[in-house]
Amino acid sequence: MLSRIAESLFWIGRYVERADMTARILDVHLQLLLEDPWVDESTACRSLLSVMGAADVQPDRPITRADVLRYMTVDRTQPGSIAFSVNAARENARRAREIVSSELWECMNATYTRMPFSVRQERAHELFAWVRERSALAGGIVDSVLARDEAYSFFLLGRMLERADMTARLLATRDLTDAAGASWTTILRSCGAYEAYLRAYHGMPSATNSAEFLLVDRELPRSIGYAIATAIDCLDELHPSDGRRDRHSPAGRAQRRLELLLGELDYRPIPDTLDNLSEHMEEVQTAILRASEEIHTQFFPESGAPGWANTQLQSQSQSQSQGQSQSKTQSGGVA
Repeated sequence: MLSRIAESLFWIGRYVERADMTARILDVHLQLLLEDPWVDESTACRSLLSVMGAADVQPDRPITRADVLRYMTVDRTQPGSIAFSVNAARENARRAREIVSSELWECMNATYTRMPFSVRQERAHELFAWVRERSALAGGIVDSVLARDEAYSFFLLGRMLERADMTARLLATRDLTDAAGASWTTILRSCGAYEAYLRAYHGMPSATNSAEFLLVDRELPRSIGYAIATAIDCLDELHPSDGRRDRHSPAGRAQRRLELLLGELDYRPIPDTLDNLSEHMEEVQTAILRASEEIHTQFFPESGAPGWANTQLQSQSQSQSQGQSQSKTQSGGVA
């Protein structure tokens, strides 16, 4: 498979998942900010933007819910926004048109053309629900029509890495502020995991059980453990490690890094993780970022690895805007 095709499939998976999870995170926390009259709106909004990789938005004035809604949903110039992810997924689908099925292309193109340029606060929930539905449709089309070959492995690898990263970001928002922190019930609902939790634990959500469910449960597709384990399987299919040289290749290093992360999640006591949840979730994001860079070195050597902008997790050599701009240029220059 051509490197440019593999890269496009990888980023289709990532951008589709990013749009879905961004909609979930914003839906939860904007509603919490609306319902809590005692929270410092600007501080909570700034913290949310920081978690979402947009800490540099409006640094000279306070941030409101309306600002967060605009920047993180319909702003085509903000790399972390839903609209940007939808546009980038569509452009990567166009770039890989000879591999992408007509059904997936039509889904991506329709989502792109219907994405609004503005949204009222009272209609935000409807927009987030629509984004989740379109993302689920795209994923369902891939699962039902794409052959289980390298193309599917690259798509699934990108999707699982992004899911693990975004689930870590969602859990990190749990500690934004004491007043605005989402309950575990709310977080489980935002992941679509509440009913699955009730079946698994037969009781109302507790901090320890909820965190364990979202961190390490191998039967929950939204858990970090499930996503990382699936990404490891994809890497093993794309680059089997049958010798020392293979193990020390960039893909081999990425696989071992993810295996180490998975082991740390499995064997670190959940109460220890909860004691410093934000820091541990940053460690998850860092490991995923490094693994993504190594995957790009192995499979897409002609391009840099896009990442989140203006966070401590960003590598020194690559910023989100640079990576996204390069991705847009390779995809045809349209955002």
